[in-house]
Amino acid sequence: MEKLLQNLKAKVIEKSKNPDFIHHAWFVDFHLLFVEKLAMELCDIYKEADKDIVFALVWIHDYAKILDKSREHEAEMLERSRELMMEIGFPVEFINKILEYLEIFESKMTVDLNIAPIEVKIASSSDAASHLVGPFYSIYFWENPGKTVPELVQSNRNKLIKDWNRKVVLPEVRKAFESKHSFMMEQTADFPDKYFS
Repeated sequence: MEKLLQNLKAKVIEKSKNPDFIHHAWFVDFHLLFVEKLAMELCDIYKEADKDIVFALVWIHDYAKILDKSREHEAEMLERSRELMMEIGFPVEFINKILEYLEIFESKMTVDLNIAPIEVKIASSSDAASHLVGPFYSIYFWENPGKTVPELVQSNRNKLIKDWNRKVVLPEVRKAFESKHSFMMEQTADFPDKYFS
């Protein structure tokens, strides 16, 4: 299984570097590798989690976006994830489990991830937390030069709120990243009433 998982990681990394993918210059180093790091740390806390499933979710969760960001939520794109995992040689049962969990992960706006399987909670919380460190939100400004500053700020605020309220479901992640989330919210002009008492 370890060889299959490393092959999945390598293939996603390779696809991520395609210049047609808007995030190609930074996505692996400043997103996916950090999501993996957080997720593996959380697996050490939540020992009941299946590390292989978590690892696969980390590396497949953005595959549709990498292939075609404009169509990432279409059903056909889920099939592209299935095709990749089949090509690598994962067992069918494992692929089905990953895609089932990926669908739960992607349903964050309609499904309460607090009741999701622990592997989904780990992948989702790690994904959202990874956005709070490194250049994730700053790069959005660089990648969207046609937007006005108020549009860019509002877009980042919306993502911060959605991630925090819908995707970060593990208490350890909320505790460790709460100050980072507050700081990033201030970057979107969500200021406290007073700074000095």
